[in-house]
Amino acid sequence: MENSTVSAVSTTAPKHRWLTKGSKFAKKAVLSLTTLCCMAAMCGTTAFAATGEVDTSSFITTACTVLKSVICLIGGGVGVWGVVNLLEGYGNDNPGAKSQGMKQLMSGLGLILLAIVLVPVLQNMMTGAV
Repeated sequence: MENSTVSAVSTTAPKHRWLTKGSKFAKKAVLSLTTLCCMAAMCGTTAFAATGEVDTSSFITTACTVLKSVICLIGGGVGVWGVVNLLEGYGNDNPGAKSQGMKQLMSGLGLILLAIVLVPVLQNMMTGAV
């Protein structure tokens, strides 16, 4: 009997070869689209600022109001999620859920407090700088 070894060398192409070409195309498309959008935004900003009728104080006021609202909404959502986890922990006698719920509740309240206290200070700083 002859000792022969059989090598198990696979000569087939990878199954995801089409995915690689597609992802390369997607990367190039996203890069091109992002570059074009950035260029358009810069040109639009330059054209808008060239008129000389830019009211920075109303922009800062509006931006700070939106920022304050968004931070309060995120804090409220985290706080409500924390209350749900806290109640679930008390209902199932689960100390891990109670701890997690208390952390989420306190972080939500902290975010709301941060929005109420810090955003007006930032607004005053930005208005004073302009």
